Amino acid sequence: MLVSVRVKPNSKKPRIERAEDGALTAYLKSPPIEGKANQELIERLAESFGVPKSRVRIKSGLASKTKLVEVDQ
Repeated sequence: MLVSVRVKPNSKKPRIERAEDGALTAYLKSPPIEGKANQELIERLAESFGVPKSRVRIKSGLASKTKLVEVDQ
């Protein structure tokens, strides 16, 4: 499954919200430095979908706030 995710790093309260169109917004505590925010995104999405971290991959947008993420269920 491919999911569009809008990432907001350096948030005080980490959470994942789903919009009506199915897109996700991920509020992450980690800063966007050295891939820390991307790693936290993978961990939170894996937890949210109930799959191992190895089944979540960022397909595009590694350095962007909008990412396309693949989740294998």
